[in-house]
Amino acid sequence: MGKLKKGRLKEIVGELQNASKMHLAQSKEIEKHIEDMKSPAQKRSVEDGAGLTQAEVDKYKSENPGSKLQTAVTGEVKAGSKDAKRRKAFCARSKSWDGERGKAARRRWKC
Repeated sequence: MGKLKKGRLKEIVGELQNASKMHLAQSKEIEKHIEDMKSPAQKRSVEDGAGLTQAEVDKYKSENPGSKLQTAVTGEVKAGSKDAKRRKAFCARSKSWDGERGKAARRRWKC
């Protein structure tokens, strides 16, 4: 790799600073969205098994095009199917959840 000229180096530093500012703005938007989703009106109650409803998932997808968010796998599934693999992965990563909402979500997913 050759040496960079001083002007080009300043240009690269400027680009990195702009990218950093843009990333910070995006992360603040994501944090705000997460906080909005945590509001009691957006959550399924613990009695209902916690998690998002289909309407809430649809709303999130409309606000975030390209999102692959899905609701819980709650029904009977064929062994080896995509849904069975999603359930297995969720159950494995949520094993240590010991809070009330976590336990409710695991019940809903039939872990």
